[in-house]
Amino acid sequence: MKQTKVIAILLAGGSGSRFGADRPKQFLEVNGCTVLEHSIRAFHRSPLIDEMVVITRADFVDEVKQIASAYPKVKHVRPGGKERYHSTLSALEVCTDANDLLLIHDAVRPLVSDAIISRCIQALDKYDAIGVAMPSTDTIVRVDENDCIVETLPRVVLRNMQTPQGFRQRVLRQAFDLGLADPNFAPTDDCGVVRTYLPHVPIKIVEGEATNIKITYPKDLEMIKA
Repeated sequence: MKQTKVIAILLAGGSGSRFGADRPKQFLEVNGCTVLEHSIRAFHRSPLIDEMVVITRADFVDEVKQIASAYPKVKHVRPGGKERYHSTLSALEVCTDANDLLLIHDAVRPLVSDAIISRCIQALDKYDAIGVAMPSTDTIVRVDENDCIVETLPRVVLRNMQTPQGFRQRVLRQAFDLGLADPNFAPTDDCGVVRTYLPHVPIKIVEGEATNIKITYPKDLEMIKA
């Protein structure tokens, strides 16, 4: 019987337009190596990860292959596409075993911990889809077209999503197949694809960490350095 693999998929295809640097933020250096390499290291060192796939911009594929050459778990470096979901689809072209467990992670979250990775994989023993999140500490309101408050949402049911997001391959593949047949398909994340097109599949929330921050603005990079 073929053994189930755990495959980490790093999405490093963003342009970083909000960051304002000359290079995409995943290729900026922090303490001697790129943000992307820090993220690769985080998954590569986990004994629970069998293989890795890195999805990047087409014009950075050669550079990423050079970075990844030091990490034997990285089996594929592939170009993504215009939208985030194109990167997931690119990964699914090489992650084809229906029983494999996929952890999809934003490469600009370089401080993901061994504990988060472990919790994700443990949750996938019971659930076919999981997301990492933190309880919301801010009051969240809904506004109308005039930016006037119409509803204050209860924090007890709100979460701030992080990554990784994890899936049994066959579930994510089925959700995307259904989504791609929908002319209004416009996903923002992979959990959203499963929730929309396979609403009967529970998506379990796994506890995140405050340090698992996403680099969006220059101040975030300074926090990572610290």
